[in-house]
Amino acid sequence: MSLAENIDFLSLLPKPGDWPLYGRGLRGDVQSPLTEVRGFGSNPGNLRMFAFVPSKLQQPHALVVVLHGCGQTAASYDLGAGWSTLAKHYGFALLLPQQQPSNNPNGCFNWFSKDDIARGRGEAASIRQMVVRMVRDHAIDPRRVFVTGLSAGGAMASVMLAAYPDVFSAGAIIAGLPFGVAGNVREALLAMRTGSGRSGAALGDLVRNASKYRGPWPKVSVWHGSADRTVSPANAGEIVGQWLDVHDLPEAPMSQGVVDGHRRQVWWNEDGQTVVESYAIADMAHGTPLGRGHDDKRYGKEGAFLLEAGISSSYHIAKFFGLTRWIRDAKPTVAESPSAKLIPPVSPISAVAVPDLTKVLRPLITTEQPAESEAAAPPKKRHRIVGDVGAALERVLIAAGLKK
Repeated sequence: MSLAENIDFLSLLPKPGDWPLYGRGLRGDVQSPLTEVRGFGSNPGNLRMFAFVPSKLQQPHALVVVLHGCGQTAASYDLGAGWSTLAKHYGFALLLPQQQPSNNPNGCFNWFSKDDIARGRGEAASIRQMVVRMVRDHAIDPRRVFVTGLSAGGAMASVMLAAYPDVFSAGAIIAGLPFGVAGNVREALLAMRTGSGRSGAALGDLVRNASKYRGPWPKVSVWHGSADRTVSPANAGEIVGQWLDVHDLPEAPMSQGVVDGHRRQVWWNEDGQTVVESYAIADMAHGTPLGRGHDDKRYGKEGAFLLEAGISSSYHIAKFFGLTRWIRDAKPTVAESPSAKLIPPVSPISAVAVPDLTKVLRPLITTEQPAESEAAAPPKKRHRIVGDVGAALERVLIAAGLKK
């Protein structure tokens, strides 16, 4: 990338002085749970690999690839978006590739470089090699590999979904761009400002031509702020159009509503499974939306390109990936009331401990035929206990679960 191109590119981004914590790395007093992994392959894109694997993983094991934006690092984006907090709570592994200054002085993934976005080449191939390493080392289910990213990382997530649709089951693109709309910096800048102006069919062809794969295609979640002046919101519509065409779905949303104050549109396939969704974050600028998840937990921390919006995109993306149905936390204990301490403990009744009372009580039981009003129902015996003793024993049977 030339000096002039760098100047043009930087003119679209907030000033470097606005990146105190989330731009050029972490402060010395901030600890990151990520660890660097070396020797993951030939690494043709010259990227660094960071990972986080909690002590317990849900079954089957799942992996989320998280791609940072320009001016960020793997650790700073993880801190801001809260992915390692989510991973620890719900039990899934994380892979966070990191760009190197020698590849891009602005710390952006080169989502617009033909040498880095083709299957088997450059940065895309390096990320693929990292996935292979994680799958091998941590017994990840190949059907549970997902990708997400912000801005240039979001555009690179589009690249990974298109170049490797056989690897990723789903992806989430935040303030990103469609796959294949730029082959150099000039085209990238134009797409960022106004969108590509291409039809859904033309954009869909870009995905289909990126590999020999023919489905089933990954699910896609799209997030974009309505007040984004860095990457035009028109790109969100084009990403949706690209994947609607790939999934052969109509342009009109099948359902729409409001989630945490923001518009959500949904499209599902013939099996009723949501395969494309789009969130338009009202009045939000360029960045990742932060807030509480529906589990009432806070994920992430505000910073440059990490914006309070009253909705946790990380949580909802993890939910879209199917990763929030299993929680590691133990069930809360119920406080014992003072009066409960005065009652002797009683062992729960088990099928083994309870004798067959029907044999003991058979002499006291008479068979009674169903009434005429019940004749239409399947024939069923009813038992009547005779005498006062029988009534008491009937209550015992009901309590033991042997009679209704």
